Parts: sequence; C-alpha cells; structure tokens
Amino acid sequence: MASKRSSTADGWTGRRLDMPEFARQLAARKAALGLPDPPRNAGKSRTASKRALLRAIEESGGEW
Repeated sequence: MASKRSSTADGWTGRRLDMPEFARQLAARKAALGLPDPPRNAGKSRTASKRALLRAIEESGGEW
C-alpha cells in the first residue's frame, strides 16, 4: 500500500517500497540465514505504571 501523501507527481524518481512485500522478503531472508527471533524483554525493570498498563491491556483481551 502506498503512502497517502506520496504520488508519482511528487518528483521522486527513486524506488518505492511495497511494505508488505518488503516484510515478506525480509522474513524469508532471515529464515534462509537461520536468524532466530530476538527474545522478548523479560520486563524486570518495568515501572509499576507500565505493569498496570500491560495488565489492563491483557485483561481487555489485547496482546502486547
């Protein structure tokens, strides 16, 4: 999906990226190289307010 702000009339002659396609290619390259997904942050240094926010998100059915 192209940006709503860019157009072919803006004078840009360089390459335009299709972000979903770029993400697919990046994932394929990482898989081919055997790169692991980085581990999630353990959250040991989170503030009380951040913990409360994440708990509220989880309780409402969201994922963070």
